[in-house]
Amino acid sequence: MARSLSPSPHGGAPRPARAGLVQPVAAVLTDRVDDVAVAETAARIALTRRVPLLLIAVVPPHIRQSGLGPATAPVRAVLARVMPKIGPLHVGYIPEVFHLPARNGSRLTAAKELLALATRHRAPEVVVSRRGPEGLDGFALIEAAALRGGPCVHAVTPPTWASPRLTTQ
Repeated sequence: MARSLSPSPHGGAPRPARAGLVQPVAAVLTDRVDDVAVAETAARIALTRRVPLLLIAVVPPHIRQSGLGPATAPVRAVLARVMPKIGPLHVGYIPEVFHLPARNGSRLTAAKELLALATRHRAPEVVVSRRGPEGLDGFALIEAAALRGGPCVHAVTPPTWASPRLTTQ
């Protein structure tokens, strides 16, 4: 059970945690602006529970599935968006890839498959954006978790962007 919860000797940079008997907090990253809010919320929950993050990078179905693992360019691009925000927290992370299923099937197919992936990693909590790709938004995951008795799903709404006020003197 190796967890990276204390500052690492590698210059303070976060490092991948090894999957053991821990119950990580899952963050669903869909390559959108909302990913930062999702990762920060998941990192706060993980810090309080003293467990690593399960960073699930969602990849579109048109990307070839053969040979696509956590260290490939599309996945690194998704993770690069959130690492500057969660890196200073010194939370260990487990990278994972989720391939969106083809459009055939029910509207909850993608949500059920993603929850099955989180369950395989023993993640009791999943943090997701309220808005997301079809079938992976917060409402679809909450509904799928309720139907299958899955993990607790937290739907995050990113803060609205407001332009800074300019003060004139």
